[in-house]
This record gives sequence, structure tokens and C-alpha cells, in this order.
Amino acid sequence: MIHYFLGEEDGAQRPPGRASDIGGSAPEERPAALPIVSVPVGESDVVRAAYAWNLAVEIARQGASATILAPVQSEATPLWPEAGRGPVGVEVALSPAQNFGDLNRAALDIAVRRAAESGDGGVVLATVPPQWFREAETGRALLRWVLLFTAAEAADLLEAYGMAKLVIAANPDSRIGVTIHGVRRVAEAEAAFRRVAEVTARRLDHRLESYGLLVDDLHVYRAIVSRRPIGLEHPQSRAARALRDVASLLLEDSKVRAVV
Repeated sequence: MIHYFLGEEDGAQRPPGRASDIGGSAPEERPAALPIVSVPVGESDVVRAAYAWNLAVEIARQGASATILAPVQSEATPLWPEAGRGPVGVEVALSPAQNFGDLNRAALDIAVRRAAESGDGGVVLATVPPQWFREAETGRALLRWVLLFTAAEAADLLEAYGMAKLVIAANPDSRIGVTIHGVRRVAEAEAAFRRVAEVTARRLDHRLESYGLLVDDLHVYRAIVSRRPIGLEHPQSRAARALRDVASLLLEDSKVRAVV
């Protein structure tokens, strides 16, 4: 069940049996739409928003297209930079969507547009309020691929399991990935992923995918305060290296999930 973890504290290993190992190489034709990765992010969830934003920056730094799509929920809790192109070409698209269906349509529009503009692939990271997944039957594009950020504590793992349950109920064929954040040791992340993966497999008959870990690093919290990408401000930090590893995994799998 555990397909990826850092082999060393600051290094990466290529995971065996990932999606890109199945079905051959990346499609030669330009896709009709870039893959959409849905990331549950609450209205005041600055930590997950920061991870999503920094992950988009790392995807762009690897030469691919990266867009953050987020609903404008509250002017009082701005989680994102201003709309438009930002560092290394990352696009922030703020949508007036009020529900899952509206955001689904906005994500599809952006995925098609960015596929036409980009020759190097990429992803659209669509941040979705967690409660919207309760009405998820109104949109299918946002249910194909979901990435859950979770800490290793029991309460957080239970929350991740609950999110997975909502997604699976709406689309049993969803690909659900998990990234463990805020850990200090690989073994801690490995044990946390195993716990949530085994429960999900046993109770929901669904296989979770591991998308690595994000270390507990002060640079993460400094980036939240400064609103500057970790990979540009502190490229040699453990946090930046871990983000690059997760971005690489997403890009690897995106090559076989593009809509052609």
C-alpha cells in the first residue's frame, strides 16, 4: 500500500508500481485537458492552502503548467495571492463558484485552456471546501483525482478517512492520494499512511495512494507569514526538497491521466 516515502531524510526514491509504470509512456498527443487534482481546503485552512500553493510553484519550477483554482469564499480570510500569473508562471484563478458543480465547470474550462497553451503538460490544483464533497454528484471532473493533506495525529487521520469516504461514495473509481505533513521522521509518516490506508481498504474496499511526505520545517510557517514560495526563498531547505518530491510524483502520474 505504501508506494512512496523518502528513502533518506532529505532524499527521494522512485516509487514502484505507480500509475506511470502502467500503460506505457506519456501520451505523445497534446491532451484536450490537463488533469485536475482536487485538494480539500477549508475557508480558514491556511496550512493546506500554503501546501497547495507551494506545490503549484514546485510543479511550475519543473517546467510544467500549474494553476491553483479556488472559490472566493471570504474576503476576511485571504488564503491566496492575487489572481493572475505569479512566480515562475503559476496561475491563481479565483472563482465565484458557490457549489461543487460550479467549481467543477470552472476547473474543466481552465484545464482545457491550459492544455492548449502548454506543451509540457501540467496539472490544475482545484481547492475544494470539504463540505462541498457532500454534493459531489453534481460534478465528475473534480472526483477523478483527489489529494488529501493530513498530519499524523489520530484526529487528522480520522478526518482524512472521512474525506476519503465522501469521495468514494460520490465516485467509487476516484484516485485518492495522501500526503502526510508535519512529520519529523520517515517512519512516522509511513506508520500514519499505513493506518489510514488499511482502514480505508478494510472498510471502504478502496486503495489509497501515497504521495510522500512534507517535513515539519519552520520555513513552511515563515512562508505562510511572508506569502512567498518556499522553493524560491529557501530552495535548499528540507521543506523545499520535500515539496519538489511530491510535485514530481504528481507530474509523473499526470502524464497518464491527461484527457486526450
